Amino acid sequence: MAGWTTRGRDAATGKFFGPVNGILNHHTAGSNSLATIATVGRPGLPPPLAHAYLPKSGVVVLVADGRANHAGLAAESVFNAIVAERPLPKQDRSSTIDGNDRLYGLEVENLGNAKDVYTRAQYDSWVRVNAALCRLHDWGAGSVAGHLETSVEGKPDPSGPVAGYGKRGPFPFTMAQFRVDVAERLAHAASWNPPTAQETTPMNPAFVNLGLVHGYQLASGEWTEIQFTQEWNDEAGDHAANSAVFVAGAARYNGTLSLRFEHLPEGDVVQVRQSEYDGTTLKADHPIDEVVGTSGGTFRVLPLTNRLGPGRSMRIRLLNQSSEQIEVASAVLKALVWRES
Repeated sequence: MAGWTTRGRDAATGKFFGPVNGILNHHTAGSNSLATIATVGRPGLPPPLAHAYLPKSGVVVLVADGRANHAGLAAESVFNAIVAERPLPKQDRSSTIDGNDRLYGLEVENLGNAKDVYTRAQYDSWVRVNAALCRLHDWGAGSVAGHLETSVEGKPDPSGPVAGYGKRGPFPFTMAQFRVDVAERLAHAASWNPPTAQETTPMNPAFVNLGLVHGYQLASGEWTEIQFTQEWNDEAGDHAANSAVFVAGAARYNGTLSLRFEHLPEGDVVQVRQSEYDGTTLKADHPIDEVVGTSGGTFRVLPLTNRLGPGRSMRIRLLNQSSEQIEVASAVLKALVWRES
């Protein structure tokens, strides 16, 4: 949009935009909102209201280069997690920052009524824009957030149904899945495109359901594999008795890992990651998730989504960062596996 390189609230507020530490995503809660976002604003909220606007067409419109009124008050605890690319905590209202100073703002056209659908082109561009900014700053997908995750004022955006993405059909928008899609794009060259629905879709997934016969003790300070000693289903045929391997390539999979820890001190952390092997040789560690101890038992369900090449296998590893030995009381893995030729 004409004038975007000089548009901003820096001079009007006496505050300068930056340094920037992340991307904050919004939905507009209206249609044809470009003028509102760029030059009109809303009552009590002067423009610009974002740095970029993404309409249904999927063609991004650059709106402002300077400070924009989009973030409002952000929980400092969440902002710090974005900077560190840690899992985002629940908003703590006791300490806030002005998110307009430190976060890019992207407004995506949607009525926000749980019925208006994000188009395929729109969602694809949405992922691309976030990934491009992450590449520019050498960030990971952990620097991507939604207004509903930072706001201390109960903002609900972004939300709503998505028409589809790649080979995926309709699905509800969530920030967790959005970050997975951004991370997938960052794992490839910038020219990469997700496989489309017109390509051959792997059919007839195999169901894998593994767990533990008994809980076990997890020592502090060392990455340790989960040995799945209980096999309820292994239609993929990749899990040997008492093995840590739950899937082997070439394949793609989608599922969950449900964990329960006992004696994990409140506030202490167990890190969890998927680790890729060639035989017995570790080849790649995938991004870490963290389970934070709570009073009583500690429970967490983690998403598992990945793709493995031929000859590779995947295992789950844990790192107990507490100073005390804890118990892995339960670890239940459920996944659908699509074999690839």
